[in-house]
Amino acid sequence: MKVYVAKEHGFCAGVKHAVKAALTASAENTYLLGELIHNPEVTERVAARGIVTVERPEEVPEGARLLIRSHGVSKAVLKACKRRNLEVIDCTCPFVRRTQEIVARESAQGKAIVIAGHSRHPEVIGLVGWAEGEVYVTASEQDDFSFLRGKDVVFVAQTTFSEKIFCKIGENLQKVGPKSLVISPTICYTTVARQREAERLARLCGAIIVIGGRHSSNTERLSEIARRQGKRVIRIERAGELAIEEVINFDRVGVIAGASTPEWSTQEVLSKMVENNAEVLMAENAEAEVAEAAVKAEEAAIAAEETKAEEPVAVKSAMEKIMDDIDKEERYKKGQIIKVTIVSATDDGIFVSGSGKLENRIPKEELDCAEYSREAYEERAKNGEEIEVMVVAVKPTQLSEKMVKKLKEEEAFLADIEAGKEFTVVCTGTNKGGLTAELGTYPVFVPRKEIRMGYVSDLEKYKGKTLRLKLIEIRRERRKEIIASQRVVLEAERAARDAAKAAKEESFFSSIAVGDVVEGRVDRATTFGAFVSVNGFDCLAHISDLSWTGVKEVTDVLEIGKRYEFQVLKIDRANKKVSIGYKQLQPQPWDLAAEKYMEGDIVHGKVVRIVPFGAFVEIEKGIDGLVHVSQITHEWLENPTSALTIGEEVDAKILAFNPAERKITLSIKALQPRMDFERPERAEREEGAPRRERNRKGGRRAERTYGEEEEYREWTEGASFGASISELLGNDDK
Repeated sequence: MKVYVAKEHGFCAGVKHAVKAALTASAENTYLLGELIHNPEVTERVAARGIVTVERPEEVPEGARLLIRSHGVSKAVLKACKRRNLEVIDCTCPFVRRTQEIVARESAQGKAIVIAGHSRHPEVIGLVGWAEGEVYVTASEQDDFSFLRGKDVVFVAQTTFSEKIFCKIGENLQKVGPKSLVISPTICYTTVARQREAERLARLCGAIIVIGGRHSSNTERLSEIARRQGKRVIRIERAGELAIEEVINFDRVGVIAGASTPEWSTQEVLSKMVENNAEVLMAENAEAEVAEAAVKAEEAAIAAEETKAEEPVAVKSAMEKIMDDIDKEERYKKGQIIKVTIVSATDDGIFVSGSGKLENRIPKEELDCAEYSREAYEERAKNGEEIEVMVVAVKPTQLSEKMVKKLKEEEAFLADIEAGKEFTVVCTGTNKGGLTAELGTYPVFVPRKEIRMGYVSDLEKYKGKTLRLKLIEIRRERRKEIIASQRVVLEAERAARDAAKAAKEESFFSSIAVGDVVEGRVDRATTFGAFVSVNGFDCLAHISDLSWTGVKEVTDVLEIGKRYEFQVLKIDRANKKVSIGYKQLQPQPWDLAAEKYMEGDIVHGKVVRIVPFGAFVEIEKGIDGLVHVSQITHEWLENPTSALTIGEEVDAKILAFNPAERKITLSIKALQPRMDFERPERAEREEGAPRRERNRKGGRRAERTYGEEEEYREWTEGASFGASISELLGNDDK
């Protein structure tokens, strides 16, 4: 006997958090609101710690500690806790809390709330308590939802509810015609995973052991799923309840556990199985084993046919030939569609006869009818009505009317995809050449080169992924096989995107010209500028075009995500580039200077450059004034650097101001008291002779006019003197 354990077992995250809190929190003056989880072993452990279980907050002494389980509670219960000044340890599952928030928010907007769940379950009771208006609880897709017609409806679920029933109820809600319907699939993802794994494991094993509390909703759901597969289901709470003789005769046994079942319970069951010579494996190994067994069975059947063919042919009697003819009439193949006559009906289904010799039962779940009625089928039996059914299994023969309908729908769909309709499948496997999937009863193959644009090296990563396909061909040699391509879908979408982009670009470039003022949103900043979205097209505002005074960072001027006006500076259609400027729409500093300054004003500034004939003082960003060497101090200076340094802050008087030429002449000495100083070469100066200097070779330097003195170089910190360009070149006077 082999035992396969479901991958998803043990506490879910929400239950684990609640159990940990109950087993680690101080038991003194601590109470528990309701049974922590539906598991007797955990309940016993919590009670053994001295934590008292109560049903209402009013049973808890004021100021005590109250633990709220993972099921959550209503808004009224939380208010009662607050009134009694209780310290609440809230262990509400995050998935439950999310559902509570949806119910509270949507019902506050006047919408009707439909909850898929069991009305007496504590989680559902809590959810109802968060609704402010109309709320309805349902656990069956058979319920009448007509009263919701024309209303705004929000549909949620108990986190442990059946995924399949939830989907069916959602479909029925859509049919009644609500004004609006919002479906929020609030079933916990671990619940969905456990349910799907239970269904898969039940298909592969002869018996299923379900471990969990008798009152656990999610555990009961797992049992129902296993029973639907027609397998032997053994429901237990703990290992001591398992009678090994119930499963000892099965080759494969599955073990699944609810979200409120502790890990130790599962391990105890597995230990008991091992003691009885069972081999414990993970669930995923079951599929591989069943597939291998199927292959071996097929090989054995082929070998048997070959052996039979080699046997000598015996002369058959007339009676044997008659029996062979009868056998041929009654032998069916899987997938064959036959006509049968309705013979009788019961509460569970109908009996049909083929060729008057074969009588089979068809369960009502396999009949093509909206609602089964024994009386209606008895009437059809009286009339000897014939129906088409498909043979879905042989030995024993099993028939289905629904499968005929499904096959016809598939044939119609196949005609659509042959006409070029896109379809989707979920990749179920791979082989050497590509991906495999199923479309109804038809196998689908996607060659490796047809998966996407470019080579695909790893096929395994596509397992479980949804593929969007178009038909390449249908092979009909043996069994219909669909050969399809996802690459052609992606290429068509890319071509459509490229065409839309090209049209958008053409429209954009046709609508702008150099000099236009456009509005755009700053999307991102770089070291060299800002990318701005103008009508959905990326334009570059270079950092040099953001401010007249220069900036180091884009964000010094522009805010990401904000909209501004820009001027179009350059358009490069060939390379799809547009340059825009922000500063061009802003006033320059000199444009405003005439309003701020006039001759005679005293200004404060910083020395930013020193030249042989003076110093430039920045009085505001973008506006410099010249202090001639003769206006620095009353004392005669050989070099301006002997009196000023780069970065020094000074006060000066405006001697001349010409905003048109962007010139300001400043004087520092005008603000200093006048003193007489003995100046070198006074005699030469008094006679009006031009000043002459020696060059580096000892020769006399040529006389300079005022204009020639304006030739200068920028000084840097640490420099002790300045030199003109002619001095740097070492030219002699000519």
